[in-house]
Amino acid sequence: MTGSLLLLGVVGIGRAALPPMGPLPDAISDPELARSDYAEHCGGCHGIQGSAAPAQLPELRGRVGWFLCTPQSRAYLIRLPNIAHSRISDNQQLADLVNFMVFGLGGPSVPTGAKPFTAQEVERERKFALSSASLKAERARYVEVAIKQCGAPSAMRLLYPGQKP
Repeated sequence: MTGSLLLLGVVGIGRAALPPMGPLPDAISDPELARSDYAEHCGGCHGIQGSAAPAQLPELRGRVGWFLCTPQSRAYLIRLPNIAHSRISDNQQLADLVNFMVFGLGGPSVPTGAKPFTAQEVERERKFALSSASLKAERARYVEVAIKQCGAPSAMRLLYPGQKP
């Protein structure tokens, strides 16, 4: 556990400054476990700090919170295959991981008044996992909604800041 926490504290050298972490909601029952779960289950692809650029994966840091702006895009986050089919079978533990990702890494992108995910919500939505064939189209659809209805920046259309369109 200490190694995971130490790893979470490392900042990429030579990278532009990342957006600040946001406060974690009190609904997370074990913040240290949520961070550790993120590092183990998500950090390998999305980056320990939520920044995977230039990998062809969506950047989470300072951006993922925009998906909380509508009920449909909120459900999309839980329906993503790596969330819905996670080896974490405990729905509260998985809700805590997603809350760490969205509220912590999403920081300033989280809409005011957004509520944390609950175990019941995770249990309900993970039954409707998306297929990998629809992931790009689904993300693009919800990004457009976030831009038009919620004021998300148009740069959300890119997987990460600085990506060549």
